[in-house]
Amino acid sequence: MSHGTPTLRTEGAVVHLGGSWIAAQLRNLDGKTLQRAMPHDSALTLDLGAVDTLDTSGAWLIQRLLLDLRAAGRDVTTQHANPNIAALLELIGAQNDPRAHSGARRPPGLLETVGRASLGTLRTAYEFLSFLGEGALTTLRATAMPRHLRPRMLLKTIEQAGVNALPIIGLLSFLIGVVIAYQSALFLRQYGANIYLADLVGISMVRELAPLMTAIIVAGRTGSAFTAQIGTMMVTEEVDALRAMGIRPLEILFIPKVLGLMIALPLLTLFADVMGVLGGAVIGQTVLGISPHAYFDELIQAVSVSSYLVGLSKTPVFAVVIATVGCYQGFKVRGSAESVGQRTTLSVVQAIFLVIVIDAAFSIIFNGLGL
Repeated sequence: MSHGTPTLRTEGAVVHLGGSWIAAQLRNLDGKTLQRAMPHDSALTLDLGAVDTLDTSGAWLIQRLLLDLRAAGRDVTTQHANPNIAALLELIGAQNDPRAHSGARRPPGLLETVGRASLGTLRTAYEFLSFLGEGALTTLRATAMPRHLRPRMLLKTIEQAGVNALPIIGLLSFLIGVVIAYQSALFLRQYGANIYLADLVGISMVRELAPLMTAIIVAGRTGSAFTAQIGTMMVTEEVDALRAMGIRPLEILFIPKVLGLMIALPLLTLFADVMGVLGGAVIGQTVLGISPHAYFDELIQAVSVSSYLVGLSKTPVFAVVIATVGCYQGFKVRGSAESVGQRTTLSVVQAIFLVIVIDAAFSIIFNGLGL
């Protein structure tokens, strides 16, 4: 009996295995070689009584041989294995048996899928509300103790989210005013109601379109930037470093962004109002022949102060939602640049969704109040 090289000897339908079946001795032995050495009997017995040493590599090789032979329709059994070898073979066999994993591969049913999705949504909502509450408390604490505020970071947020966004907000708002005016002009001209173009463009821009479109643009532009910035800091462990120095990350990364956006978004909305109305004025003069004096005179009469306030009152809420979602998703980044991309996408989608839902809620509330 060899104590080094693994041996294989056949006596009729009995195959005697011996020696040391360990990784160092199995370099030149594979499953196909073992199968070719097997007798052609339909019933085989592997005698393991002469096996001295067995590790996981040898156990895996023997178990693969058993599985392949049984898959070919042959009846294979083992005998005379000592308790330690038998236990290792049983353990490896349980891992290799495809039936042991059949339950895990079963695709989830419709009810399970809906349930898991619902639980995930509820969990996300709970975590988001918890983050919002923590952020609100931190903000109140910081405003009560102004030394915790970061004026330089606040001004930087206003610059990045507000001043740098003026070109794209102005261009898109002007084009929205042009589109609304042009589409409406074709119908107003048929009824001789050209002058009411100012009413249509002014009210729609001031009350609804300017706040909503500005918030959506800011959500895609600034909210994603918040997520990417904080997410990158999470990956590089800068947030952990802030905690180690005794600095609350929310004071540095959340408060300046929320307060800065609450200042910038209403101002951007006012700018969008002006550009949208100017777009309507251009179409009014070129398509309907309305003079700028007549257009703006009608606009002043049609758009009341309450209409401006209705539009502007939404923007601080939009700003809080956009900044909170962006920061929340940034703090949820874990481990890799791929996670930063995923969370940035989620941030934009969730912020735009919440902005539209909140805008619809405001419309219902204002309608109920008669505003």
